Amino acid sequence: MSVRTVGITDTTLRDGHQSLLATRMKTEDMLPILDKMDRVGYHSMEVWGGATFDTCMRFLNEDPWERLKQIRAKLKKTKIQMLLRGQNLVGYRHYTDDVVEAFIQKVASYGMDVIRIFDALNDPNNLMKAMEVSKKEKMHVQATISYTISPVHNIDYFIGFARQMSGMGADSICIKDMAGICKPYDGARLVDGIIKATGLPVQMHTHYTSGMGAMLYMKCIEAGASVIDTAASALALSTSQPSTETMVATLQGTEYDTGLDLNALAEINEYFTEVRTHYKDVDVSPAQVDVNVLKYQIPGGMLSNFLNQLKQANAIHRLEEVLAEVPKVREDFGYPPLVTPTSQIVGQQAVVNVLAGRYKMVSSESKNYIRGQYGKTPGPVNQALQDQVLKGEKPLTGRTVDGLEPMMPEIRREAGSLAKSEEDILSYAMFPPVAKEFLTKRG
Repeated sequence: MSVRTVGITDTTLRDGHQSLLATRMKTEDMLPILDKMDRVGYHSMEVWGGATFDTCMRFLNEDPWERLKQIRAKLKKTKIQMLLRGQNLVGYRHYTDDVVEAFIQKVASYGMDVIRIFDALNDPNNLMKAMEVSKKEKMHVQATISYTISPVHNIDYFIGFARQMSGMGADSICIKDMAGICKPYDGARLVDGIIKATGLPVQMHTHYTSGMGAMLYMKCIEAGASVIDTAASALALSTSQPSTETMVATLQGTEYDTGLDLNALAEINEYFTEVRTHYKDVDVSPAQVDVNVLKYQIPGGMLSNFLNQLKQANAIHRLEEVLAEVPKVREDFGYPPLVTPTSQIVGQQAVVNVLAGRYKMVSSESKNYIRGQYGKTPGPVNQALQDQVLKGEKPLTGRTVDGLEPMMPEIRREAGSLAKSEEDILSYAMFPPVAKEFLTKRG
C-alpha cells in the first residue's frame, strides 16, 4: 500500500488547557515534560497565542514572552506554532500595521516555526498584513478558515476563501472548526475541494464538543488532510480536541500511520493526568458531549461566559433563553462565525437582549461591529438594527486600519519607564491595563 503519513499537531500546551482549564496551566507545569514531548515526533506543537498571552499576565503573573523563550529552549527538534488573530494579533481589537509588524517580527525572533493566522469574519483584509509580515520573516504561514454553518456559508464560499488565501501567499490551509460542528462528510468534501482548488496541504482543527471530532478527522484524512490537531487524552475531549492516543492507535498499521509511539504518548499522558489535578478550581470536567452545540453553534468558552454573566445578574435560570437568543443575534449581525472576538460580541448582546429587552441597549462592541470596525460581515446586518446604531452613517468598508496614525509611538510613550524591553512594550500594546499591573508588580 502507498503510505501517506498523517502528522499530529499537539495542542495540549495551548488549546487543550485553554478549553478545559480556562487557559490557567502554568509554565512550571509545562517545562518538566518537554524533553519527552520533543522526542515523540509530532508534526508540530501549538504552545502559544490564543488566550495564553492575556492569561499569563492577567491570572498567572507570568511573562508570556518568557514562557515562549523557555519552551523554545526545551523543544530542540519539534516545530512550535502559535495562533494569531490576524489584525487583532493576540488581543481583542484591530491594531495598526506598525504594531502588527513589530509584534510578528518579535515572535519570529523567538524561533516560531508555524504561525496559524485566522480572522473571526474570514475577511481577507484582516489577514493581509499579518500574512505578509510572517512570510517576510520566513515562518510557515498557515492561513485559516473559521468554519461555521449559516445561509451564507457553504463549501463553495470556503473554497473561494481558501483560493484567496493561496493567492496571498499561504503555505498551508487550516480548517478551524472551533465549535465542533463540522460534520464528517461535509469536512471531507471541503478538504477535497480546497486541495483541488489550491494544491496546498490542509490541516484539520476541531473540538470534541459535539462528539463528532474523531469521525471528522477520519473522513478528512481519507479526503487528503495531511495534519490533525489532537491533545494528550488527559486534556482531550469535551470542549478540547480529540485524543492523540486514540487517533494514533486508529491510524496504526494503515496507509496513514502517524509513526508515533503509543508507549511514549502514555508516559506524557500520565504526566498531564497528574497536572490536571492541580487545577480543580477551574476544571470544566467531566468530559462529555454537548449536543446543544449543533443547535446553537456555541463554542465551549462561550457557554462558561454565559454562566458567569448570568450568575452575576442572579439570572442563571434564564440560560435557555440566552442560548435561544444567540442564533437570532447572529442572524441580525450577518452570520459571523462564533470565535474570538465575535463570539464575545454576539454572546454579550444575547445576554443583554434577554435581560433588558431586544436591542434596548446595544453594547459598544456591537456598535463597533455594526459600524464595520471589525471588518466586512459575511452577510448583511439587519437593516433596522443598522439604522438604529448608525443613524444614517455608512458602515466602514475596506481595511479598517488604513489611514490611521501608527500606534507604536504612543504606546511607547504610555508604557514609559514600566517597559524594560521591546517585549514589555508589545505586551502593553496588547493589553494596556493588564500589562500595566503586571509590569508594576514585576518592577
